[in-house]
Amino acid sequence: MTLDINKIRKDFPILQEKVHGKDLVYFDNAATTQKPTQVIDEMVKYYYKYNSNIHRGVHYLSNKSTDGNENARKIVQNFINAEHLHEIIFTRGTTESVNLVANSFADRYIGEGDEVIVSELEHHSNIVPWQLVCEKKKAVLKVLPFNDNGELLVDQLDDLITDRTKIVAVNHISNSLGTINPIQKIIDIAHARGVKVLVDAAQSVQHLKIDVQEWDVDFLVFSGHKLYGPTGIGVLYGKEDLLNEMPPWQGGGEMIKEVRFEGTTYNELPFKFEAGTPNYIDAIGLGAAIEYVENIGLDNIDAYEQELLAYATEKLSSIDGLKIYGTAEHKTSVISFLVDGIHFYDMGMLLDQMGIAVRTGTHCTEPIMQHFGIDGTVRASFSFYNTKEEIDALYNGILKVCKMFVH
Repeated sequence: MTLDINKIRKDFPILQEKVHGKDLVYFDNAATTQKPTQVIDEMVKYYYKYNSNIHRGVHYLSNKSTDGNENARKIVQNFINAEHLHEIIFTRGTTESVNLVANSFADRYIGEGDEVIVSELEHHSNIVPWQLVCEKKKAVLKVLPFNDNGELLVDQLDDLITDRTKIVAVNHISNSLGTINPIQKIIDIAHARGVKVLVDAAQSVQHLKIDVQEWDVDFLVFSGHKLYGPTGIGVLYGKEDLLNEMPPWQGGGEMIKEVRFEGTTYNELPFKFEAGTPNYIDAIGLGAAIEYVENIGLDNIDAYEQELLAYATEKLSSIDGLKIYGTAEHKTSVISFLVDGIHFYDMGMLLDQMGIAVRTGTHCTEPIMQHFGIDGTVRASFSFYNTKEEIDALYNGILKVCKMFVH
């Protein structure tokens, strides 16, 4: 299937905007994606017509909003092929999902001297929660390194695992380098030693098809706003038996069955982990975003984005003094780069004056920057609504910036 990019771009109103008098070229998709009218309209419809707190009302509006929220949960279940609907927990995003697992899993399974393994490729949100837990529990945090191409040294994982290792937390795709990690191999190695696995899929659910049952993964986390949905909504998938054994992370309304001063009994899944009024409108928006992506087809999206990545890599590699960080054999539509003699902030700000939005800095992955001995990069990240013409604009923009710095 050939994507009708012009038709797709019309679904995203912001892509018609101008920045500094120039046509917007949006290459900051790894930070957040833009939202199609189908998502915006669905959320507006619920605010206009059905808005009411869910699960607790017997009236029409409450029932409509409840149905919308639970339909969104069903859409997520089908999207990642979870076995049970109640294995889908709504959170505020990937960060909250990781914190929920880190705290609740640790309370149940991690003790003094136990071990947690993360990779050197992780976003801070999949490092710091585990550091906090290890400090609290007097546990040990271990790191799986990567090579200079940005590929995890997965063959070292079996040696890192000991009888005290409880969980491996790793991303599917690196937000800084675009590396696609061999998740199935990582899960197989960990499970052979009785170790659980959490996969951060924040950078992959919008690019690749994920099947949690095929992987046999224990936990999967991702955010709505990187999946063409709203901010403030995310997903935690967890296996039923683990979620049932883990204690609640937050207390409040909805997560309880019965409250007495003598003691409280907790609600069943998924509500045990959804304390307080849920972000139901954004959950509905996430459901609409998933339906939008599935209508285009993840296989079609992946094929087109790989085409963009190859084109951009060839173009940018031809620029004198430009170095790309992250050259893994298997990667997705992210290019992080530096140009000799030009600070990444200067490059980013000057490109912005040309209407080109890129991300600059460490991308919340300081260990990656330390590995390469750099302070940060410029990151261009692509979506299926981007075009080769926009990549040409980026290429020409970089050349213009380079000329400004010629002495």
